[in-house]
Amino acid sequence: MSPEPETLKRACEALSLADHALGTAYRICGVPEWRDRPVAYETIATTIAYQQISVKAAASIWARVQAQFGRVTAAAISEASEDSLRSCGLSRPKVRHMKSVAQACETGALDLQRVAGAPVDEARAELLDVKGIGPWTAELFLLYARGEIDAFPTADLGLMEAYKRLSGADKRLDKADFIALGETWRPWRGVAAHLLWAWLRHDRGS
Repeated sequence: MSPEPETLKRACEALSLADHALGTAYRICGVPEWRDRPVAYETIATTIAYQQISVKAAASIWARVQAQFGRVTAAAISEASEDSLRSCGLSRPKVRHMKSVAQACETGALDLQRVAGAPVDEARAELLDVKGIGPWTAELFLLYARGEIDAFPTADLGLMEAYKRLSGADKRLDKADFIALGETWRPWRGVAAHLLWAWLRHDRGS
């Protein structure tokens, strides 16, 4: 689910006034396209697969997962052997995390439809209660599947790198300082993330 275009535009304008680097990103990229994903196990599994590796490497691994399983469902991953998942290029921890989340979905310990409709703090708590879902994965699910405009994956290296370049800094902010910076972007942190991702794609493309 994506926020309304007018909401995104208003958020971008507010962020541009609050932060020069975000203003530069907005001037170059305009209102960013929201990363809209379904309320489904596959959205979480994709996020786990992409964690802490390059986008190119993750895309290659995920393509192999899709080729092997077709539609990536909680049932399919629960029943799959670890060896079959490892053969796609997934690390052992990622296999364990994907299977843990799949089993939680299968047993009802994690109900993604309930997460989709619950107050955001309750939704976040239910996600984080599942082994294999950390803060980064939970925030991305809230961003992508619920369109939460203030969800924010604080330790996302792409965001930190984009901000470093846009601000002209010599090095990235550390995690604590980046979290503190993000607090100044409330209640639009999710839009700030999309602005930074949009600029990073533009920069890499150019």
